[in-house]
Amino acid sequence: QVQVVESGGGSVQAGGSLRLSCTETSGGTYDTMAWFRQAPGKEREGVAAFRNCDGITCDGPTAYADSVKGRFTVAQDNARNILYLQMDSLKPEDTAMYYCAATRSILGRSLLLNPTLYDYWGQGTQVTVST
Repeated sequence: QVQVVESGGGSVQAGGSLRLSCTETSGGTYDTMAWFRQAPGKEREGVAAFRNCDGITCDGPTAYADSVKGRFTVAQDNARNILYLQMDSLKPEDTAMYYCAATRSILGRSLLLNPTLYDYWGQGTQVTVST
């Protein structure tokens, strides 16, 4: 069941920027949302995640893959139904299909980039970075 929709993908030159959006279309909200990506022949990997920490002790709302730290930034809108991924200093190795995922569970920080823990997925948006 698709409850989130991605947009903002495209083709850019290395060093350029893109901003991806993941929109929840059912009117609900999610405590945890994340971006994953998958290139041909490779397994799906976590890119960045955002979680809400209301009512619990939280050491931080975000998590990033080591490969994108310092270049990508994830943020959620105030209504908590859109997740943004700002991608700067893009590299050719960032080329992949990017998927948004969500869950109503509040995941621990160490689990935020685990794709098996997400139950709502979008159709994906293609990002291509050329050199």
